[in-house]
Amino acid sequence: MTHVWIRAESYPSERRAPVTPEDAATLIGEGLTVTVERSPMRCFADDEYERAGCRLAEPHTWAAASADTFILGLKALPDNDEPLTGRHIYFAHAYKGQNGSGQLLERFQAGNGEILDLEYLVDDNGRRLAAFGYWAGYIGAALAVQHASGQLETPLTATSRAELDNRLLQANTDRLTAVVIGALGRCGRGAADALTHSRVAVTRWDIEQTRDLDREALLDHDILINAVATTEPADPFLTTSHLKPGARLSTVADITCDVGSPQHLLPLYEDLTTWERPLLHVGHVDRPLTVIAIDNLPSLLPRESSADFSSQLTPHLPQLSDGAPWKRARSAYAHAIDQGATT
Repeated sequence: MTHVWIRAESYPSERRAPVTPEDAATLIGEGLTVTVERSPMRCFADDEYERAGCRLAEPHTWAAASADTFILGLKALPDNDEPLTGRHIYFAHAYKGQNGSGQLLERFQAGNGEILDLEYLVDDNGRRLAAFGYWAGYIGAALAVQHASGQLETPLTATSRAELDNRLLQANTDRLTAVVIGALGRCGRGAADALTHSRVAVTRWDIEQTRDLDREALLDHDILINAVATTEPADPFLTTSHLKPGARLSTVADITCDVGSPQHLLPLYEDLTTWERPLLHVGHVDRPLTVIAIDNLPSLLPRESSADFSSQLTPHLPQLSDGAPWKRARSAYAHAIDQGATT
């Protein structure tokens, strides 16, 4: 019997869930066992899971689960030097040379554990099967619009889509323009939808437009939304050397947040921003460029984004033992371990 253990998140401000109570009930109906750690931060209450038939456990007790249990989460595991055992399903951000990735892989290797990275849960064509991309793009663009129009309130707090959309309608966006790079993907579509709802003039760029990038045209927008994720090193879209005092560009929302990686396409900044401090100023002192680079944007709309993600992930969880997408995720982990062993 497949046992899925949904852990409490330890990442600050994380309020999402990988599986909703309703979808957990579906899994239980299909014969899976579902354990859920209690969490005061999660957007769904503990008793919602209990009513769905889940077992409840105390926070951060997943290490005591049996070896054949699948530990399911979203963000980073607690940061320490202890070896990691068991099978962990989450966004590890450890296969592109990100900061701390080497140490994390060493911990899994030392504990004979395994990562089934949700970023590498893909179909036969390499398309991701479960992603928060749409909501990451939507919220990132919404924050950029609010900042560019002088109406962003900080620190940020979780909200609902209705409330967020109402704020966008109240923003003064008459003269704002924006360019979305990676506009045809999930993230890019979400960003474009938020900008359209905000009445911002949107330029949509994708592979054709970035193959021979026109940086002058890029800098001639008020807002830049980067929705491009790449697995290979590439020429950056912007560095500090490209910034000019007279450029129109004032706000950048980097949805990808590949800081510390060779795949970082906007290396004009190297520090993530947070809910408490969402804005980072770079470039010229007389007219600095503001960067928004929050790596858990969908948590600002936790219920909407969780429901969307859960609906994508849940159908694949009954096939954890032998499903082709999970085999590909295992292969990605094995490749990362092999690469680490040879560097």
